[in-house]
Amino acid sequence: MNFNSAEFLIFYPVVLLLHFLLPMKVRWIALLAVSYYFYMTWNPSLIFLILFTTAVSWVCSLVIEKSQKKATQRLCLVVTLVICLGVLFFFKYYNFLASSVSALMTLFGAPSTDFTLNLILPVGISFYTFQTLSYAIDVYRGRIKTERHFGYYALFVSFFPQLVAGPIERPENLLPQLRTKQYWNNADAAAGLKRMLVGFFKKVVVADLLAVYVNAVYNDVSNASAVSVILASVMFAVQIYCDFSGYTDIAIGCARVMGIRLMQNFDVPYTARSIKEFWNRWHISLSTWFRDYLYFPLGGSRCAKWKHLMNLMIVFLVSGLWHGAAWTFVIWGFLHGAYQVVGILTKNTREDLCKKLGINRETKAYHAWQTICTFVLVTFAWIFFRANSMADLGILMTKLFTAWSVPLTDVFAGMGIDLRGAAISVLSVIVLIFLDRLVKHDEVPESDGSLKSTAAVDRGKAIVLTWAIAVAWLALLAGDGASSFIYFQF
Repeated sequence: MNFNSAEFLIFYPVVLLLHFLLPMKVRWIALLAVSYYFYMTWNPSLIFLILFTTAVSWVCSLVIEKSQKKATQRLCLVVTLVICLGVLFFFKYYNFLASSVSALMTLFGAPSTDFTLNLILPVGISFYTFQTLSYAIDVYRGRIKTERHFGYYALFVSFFPQLVAGPIERPENLLPQLRTKQYWNNADAAAGLKRMLVGFFKKVVVADLLAVYVNAVYNDVSNASAVSVILASVMFAVQIYCDFSGYTDIAIGCARVMGIRLMQNFDVPYTARSIKEFWNRWHISLSTWFRDYLYFPLGGSRCAKWKHLMNLMIVFLVSGLWHGAAWTFVIWGFLHGAYQVVGILTKNTREDLCKKLGINRETKAYHAWQTICTFVLVTFAWIFFRANSMADLGILMTKLFTAWSVPLTDVFAGMGIDLRGAAISVLSVIVLIFLDRLVKHDEVPESDGSLKSTAAVDRGKAIVLTWAIAVAWLALLAGDGASSFIYFQF
């Protein structure tokens, strides 16, 4: 079941009724049941994987907290890591490894053997696996107490708004909220519905519209040109942001209506002035997960410089592999790691050069230049992320640096872009920028740390959101039905 489907429009109101009307002692049962049902609409049999990894991580965490022996605690943590990561590896990476081994054998003249299996990739397995791992690791570190109630822990792992594509929640944030009785709150409902509307607009209008033009190039690379690759890659940068952040907005909005606050996952990432800042704004729940559970344990930056740089490369190579079982994703991760390594190594040189040239690095013009450079680097890396295969990637790179003689009219025709499509795309992106600003500034902290909604833009917000959701659902009804979110495959 997709958020952007007619089924969800029936499912969600039923969930709200159960959530607010049922007594607290049985509410968790209803929420767990609807969360499992939500997941089982993709493939009922795969629910047993969630149940299995949930049970393993819960039991091992109980033993970790109860035992006084460090060896026993360490053993239970290792069991959790091996089983949960083993399930993830088998379903997501086995065929990738098997095909790579077969290709390597062929390269060295050995008989070609097909080791691959007919496996179904469980939706959202990378997300809920990381959520169970963070719980077990935090219990082992003594940062949190174990959740004694298996039902609440199972609900934490499978809470339907963020089950299949995040945010990857931390137990200290979500578990206490699931144990607390929520009551209908008009302010939460209004804020949540607004956030959902923004998400629907991002996905149904912007992402799905740009996907048509992007697919025209990336699914037919032999007919691509340098300009079409550049245009499609820029469009993909917007598409994947709208697709993924759109899902996150809907998830956060769904939970907010229910009185539950999920963590922020995006913070206008394309305004970043460096690759490091980009990752502080993009997929925040994943980047902070890698920071806390991989980068810091490796030594972070508190070590020799060479080791610090190696730690960065390891994290981004793993991040690339987390996103997909293909060499294109590994290279994408390598590029982002290399960007940061080069940035660190050339920091002093760049600062000295600016001083020599008399460039004020604090001006708006220089900041804009940094943002543009960062966007170009990120967009170039997206080519590797979006390429369907290494063979396609080779063609795309060749076209990018050689095929510059194709007329612009032929480029637009090949991508299927007409005047109407171009106008709608530009208008939608302009509205997107406005909506992102509204989401970012919807709540501002008071001097005492509390939050209040800003009222100055309420009328304009209502007008834009009404228009946005009307266009979104008209586009959905006029199309072929709900399209899947990109990050469902991860």
